[in-house]
Amino acid sequence: MPATPRSGPTTDWTELPPRELGADPSTLSRALDLVHARGGRAQLCVLREGRVLLDRSVGCAPDALFCLFSAGKPFVALLVHLLAQRGDLSLDDRVAEHWPEFGRRGKEDVTVRQVLRHRSGVPVARSVAGDALVMRHWGLAVREVERARPRWPPGQVPAYHILTYGVILGELARRVGGAPVRALLQEAFLDRLGLRDVHLGLPRRLWSRHVPVRATDPAGRITAGLFNRRSTREAVIPSANVSATARDLARFYQALLDAGAPGGARILEPSTVEEATRPSSDGEIDRLLGVPIRWSQGFQLGGPVADGALSRPMGRLSSPRAFGHNGSNCCIAWADPSRDLVFAYLTDLLPPRRAAGHLGEVADAVLAACR
Repeated sequence: MPATPRSGPTTDWTELPPRELGADPSTLSRALDLVHARGGRAQLCVLREGRVLLDRSVGCAPDALFCLFSAGKPFVALLVHLLAQRGDLSLDDRVAEHWPEFGRRGKEDVTVRQVLRHRSGVPVARSVAGDALVMRHWGLAVREVERARPRWPPGQVPAYHILTYGVILGELARRVGGAPVRALLQEAFLDRLGLRDVHLGLPRRLWSRHVPVRATDPAGRITAGLFNRRSTREAVIPSANVSATARDLARFYQALLDAGAPGGARILEPSTVEEATRPSSDGEIDRLLGVPIRWSQGFQLGGPVADGALSRPMGRLSSPRAFGHNGSNCCIAWADPSRDLVFAYLTDLLPPRRAAGHLGEVADAVLAACR
């Protein structure tokens, strides 16, 4: 990653000629063809060397707010890394040291690091459906996690924490940081980076800018119906309910590449970003998802997989150093330090699992253009 922060955040969204940024225009146009062919609403923002390669909105305004689903998980993870950087906690602390009620029913020795790695053994509190029923109510979600038993011994295997990730890390941050997770996130990152279009829980005043979710299969329609409720979109659900624009999401990842902020004000030390993106699972089968996932300590990682039939949301051409997060195969954002590239692609469609390869196809078109 660059040792010296750049001058500040991107505010001029004028696209530069692709060749000026080392990209092939004809190959890059394939990414745009894929976005338009899918239909619906979308935003695609690609930065290279901190400059705008692509900034396109399809069927919506550039300031339309999309639900990120799990693509918002890195925000709460980095908040915990920031608390560790400040010395308020250690990643090897037991969660129960800061949250005694958590340390019940076999969770006594679960560490902060294990949660960040999806290795606490608590991928769900009750069940996916049960967790979804209480996710809008912070106190209830916290109590369900306190009552939960690990499904696997803590630390043993990776198992994707669909909703418990945000509840455990968010409540931990609240107890250590002394304020609700939304306020902590606002103060730590969003205000300091000038990210006015990233929201954990959509403010009521911005409802007119939200993009409804759509789906084509029965399971997706249930999820879409839930997340299209105003009460859901306004709720604090760190694992699944950040609303944002592609522009601000790209700016956030650019700040991570630069290890800085506007005017060079340092938020996360380079060593903290390195720790957050350090691989923690490489080739292991995730016990909840049933596929191999390259996890770090807050992100999914790019790079090849052994099974060529598996979809790669960051693209089959993605670098092992790329880090980011997929959100229900609907939204994704990632950064690649080896290419000095940031990619943020937000859509309104929850695809059926058999059609989950679209995000990777768009990524591969961009990556092929930027070789």
